[in-house]
Amino acid sequence: MMSPLSLEDQNMKLLPGSGRAGTLAVGVLVIAASASVASAETVMTVNGHDIDSAVVDLYIASRTQKPANQVSGAEREQLVSEITDIYLLTTQDGVGELMQAPEVKAQMEIQTRGLMAQVVATDFLAKNAATEDEILSSYAEQIEVAPELQFKARHILVETQLAAIALVSQLDAGGDFQELAKANSTGPSGPQGGDLGWFSPNQMVTPFSDAVAELADGDYTKEPVQTQFGWHVILREESRASEPPTLDSVRDVIKQSVEQQKLQDYLIALRTQIDQ
Repeated sequence: MMSPLSLEDQNMKLLPGSGRAGTLAVGVLVIAASASVASAETVMTVNGHDIDSAVVDLYIASRTQKPANQVSGAEREQLVSEITDIYLLTTQDGVGELMQAPEVKAQMEIQTRGLMAQVVATDFLAKNAATEDEILSSYAEQIEVAPELQFKARHILVETQLAAIALVSQLDAGGDFQELAKANSTGPSGPQGGDLGWFSPNQMVTPFSDAVAELADGDYTKEPVQTQFGWHVILREESRASEPPTLDSVRDVIKQSVEQQKLQDYLIALRTQIDQ
């Protein structure tokens, strides 16, 4: 198992499948919540405008990130007060004129189209769920390209190349890597002697992972390695054969990835049919 990393060290790791899926494929709370509304009835009236239970429940779900029937009585009372205030403000004289401002109309258009697009995307995904064959095929592809080795490494992160070069000189003179990391590293792993735990090469940013792969166990980089986080001196402590995850452990992730790719392919096809 890979040891957990602090925020900055985690940022060095690449998210699996990042950049592949369209943003529309991400689950949207308001859509998910609406599916749980069995029926709607008027629960209050504000300045002549009826507010039904579906609106109230959806607002509660969007504000609390949980179903409306799971909030406490005090929470519900507070949220109902909030939605009442919304209706009070939006039913005042002159609101219609304010809504005609170009920037307001543009924002409403974007929000409306965004919601419509999310509804359509959710419907598309429901009708194009990943099949078992597609999941198995994607899993096999990932196993095939998975790195053969995992590495256990430490690093010292500093702001300048000169500082990194000085640290390499101290290591060459017999300095202790962990102590130098504790004393000099600006990364959150510094207090732990720069320990990054076990990781696969594709989990790190490319310059870092390439440098680790070129080292032998027990060696450190003789030249500082630059990434967007700064300058690194890296010690590769150990390596081992990678053990691919079981299908069951990644099934949900693969299923989502396959379905999001389907949506992305659908969007690409739609772009070729845009009416000019």
